[in-house]
Amino acid sequence: MSLSALQARLGNRLLPNESLSRYTAARLGGPAEWLYIARESLDELCEVVLEAWADDLPVQVMGGGANVLVSDKGIPGLVVINDISEIAFGDWHDGRTVSATSGVNLTVFAHKCASKGFAGMEWAVSVPGTVGGAIVNNAGAHGSDTAASVADVVVLEPTGPKLYTREDLDYGYRTSTLKRRADRRFLVLLATFCLPPDDSEAIKARMAHNIDYRKRTQPPGASLGSIFKNPPGDYAGRLIEAAGLKGQRIGNVIVSPVHANFFINEGEAKAADYRALIEKVQAEVERQFGVHLEPEVEFLGTWD
Repeated sequence: MSLSALQARLGNRLLPNESLSRYTAARLGGPAEWLYIARESLDELCEVVLEAWADDLPVQVMGGGANVLVSDKGIPGLVVINDISEIAFGDWHDGRTVSATSGVNLTVFAHKCASKGFAGMEWAVSVPGTVGGAIVNNAGAHGSDTAASVADVVVLEPTGPKLYTREDLDYGYRTSTLKRRADRRFLVLLATFCLPPDDSEAIKARMAHNIDYRKRTQPPGASLGSIFKNPPGDYAGRLIEAAGLKGQRIGNVIVSPVHANFFINEGEAKAADYRALIEKVQAEVERQFGVHLEPEVEFLGTWD
């Protein structure tokens, strides 16, 4: 069964030629050839993705729409917005205490864990994105990351579901085995975590501290999150500011005067301007300091 045939059954959960601007954190980007919004079940999600692969269509999962820059020309193939949100708490083997589907919002996950008295996800409060994106990218903040607590992950591949252990994922700074895969034919379905018990109020206090710090140091507005990875022994934001690039703009995209590693869409910005500003900042930091800043954002779709 093709995606066109599935459309009759899935209705407005599977849409052709759908603009992606409302689904990205920076509020920009062109259309998806096909957009699937997964809400019903993991079984339906697997059915749609496997059908796209059978039709030789590329599949791109966007999660919360952070850390991705979608081309103005859009994305060929199938784009998945995963809204399947299920969390379970238990006392499983080898310290596994929590499981979550890949569509769970990170902030929701952090609050749920805190309310149940499980520590380890305080870093994720107010971090945009989903559990699935965090698994692939080893998302992190406030001195911790996904790798610190994930136990194993169920991943859909063209041959069916496969279990990855934490060791299989081979985590590094903002990377993993999945992130480094060239074929991109995989989809994170479910993850289990080893989160230790702690006093719920103490966990919530640490989360409140992280929220306050984020509000004080990161700018409001439509952005992609951190644009560049921090180079070894330094901070991307410090280098950009030292290069005199705060406030630099191309079109309606500006290097934030609050935190230089955030670029803000001030309204009706183009993805091409966003990318041009990224490349301009890269070139100037390398010219002044000899440091090549590696983008943390992923460029999706068709680019000139």
